Amino acid sequence: MTKTKTPKKRKIPHRSKRLPKGPHGGIELLLVQHVEQLGRQGDVVEVRPGYANNYLLPQGLATVATEHHKRMVEKHKAQLEAIEKARLADLQALAKRLAHLSVTIEANANEDGHLYGSVGAAEIVNALKRSKITIAQDQVRLTGPLKELGLYTIKIHVGHDIDSEVKIWVVPSVTDDEPEGQKPEELLT
Repeated sequence: MTKTKTPKKRKIPHRSKRLPKGPHGGIELLLVQHVEQLGRQGDVVEVRPGYANNYLLPQGLATVATEHHKRMVEKHKAQLEAIEKARLADLQALAKRLAHLSVTIEANANEDGHLYGSVGAAEIVNALKRSKITIAQDQVRLTGPLKELGLYTIKIHVGHDIDSEVKIWVVPSVTDDEPEGQKPEELLT
């Protein structure tokens, strides 16, 4: 009998580095951008590993909080504050523009003023785009879809605890149908 050598299993090195643990057992990260309900740009936060690995790091919202990164943030703190102030000023200007804006949305409705469908955040975002204002659907704060014709005041969360309101007119769709037996000239008189 001849002995056959069985190949030895190679150990594969662990490919990912361990993230630094914080004092409470979470992962310590340095925020690259402001994250709602977590912290501002430049803050060192401690989060759960899943939140860090699945959201903050892949989205580029945070980086590992090394001593080098912390020193760099301290060094550029004044620049970061100036950028943050400029961003806040832009958001406040957008909120002011929204407060003075009135947008019209056409929708199909019956004679009683009830819409056949509804007007939601997507339609509001599209109407604001026509007015050259770009916001995301999650910034529109609706209590429910709009199901009737009329004037509505809708809250818009601009960001950084800045909210605004915009007036939305939901009007019936204009059709090209002419009343039977009348000519366009007769309608004007």
